[in-house]
Amino acid sequence: MDVSGSVPPVMGGEPEVAAAPLAYEGVWRFTAPAIEESVPQARRAVRELLGRQGVPADQDLVYSLLLIVSELVTNSVRHAALLSPEVAVEVAIGREWVRVAVEDNHPYRPKALEADFGQTGGRGLLLVREITLEAGGVCDVEHTSTGGKVIWAALPLAPPPAPPVPAG
Repeated sequence: MDVSGSVPPVMGGEPEVAAAPLAYEGVWRFTAPAIEESVPQARRAVRELLGRQGVPADQDLVYSLLLIVSELVTNSVRHAALLSPEVAVEVAIGREWVRVAVEDNHPYRPKALEADFGQTGGRGLLLVREITLEAGGVCDVEHTSTGGKVIWAALPLAPPPAPPVPAG
């Protein structure tokens, strides 16, 4: 995996003040064939990267990130493999956030489906969106310059602040 600079996603609030990067900060990217065996390999690679870099992430955050990676790689394997024989997984780690992204060369920009309990599938992006929001993060789908797409989710390393309790 190659390490390069990173730019944090817009998470609201003030922009980060430039400071010396922490040991765990950076961007890692790897590619894998668009086959089912790549799903657990991508999950394992992300888990090992987080551990190796010493990312200050609690167990819930790590599980959330791994589930997001699983869902996004699975979607690429199932729906984009014909036009994209390879998928790319990128992990960008900043001082206060972790961003996971999966890129493929298929031009279709999927939308999160609402829960339809009559179907056995089709809720992966809904799950990604809900996990991301629950963690206080953001997610999106963007087109790439090569005509494909990248789906990403950025989660804060610190837990979101608890909502204020109404006085009364």
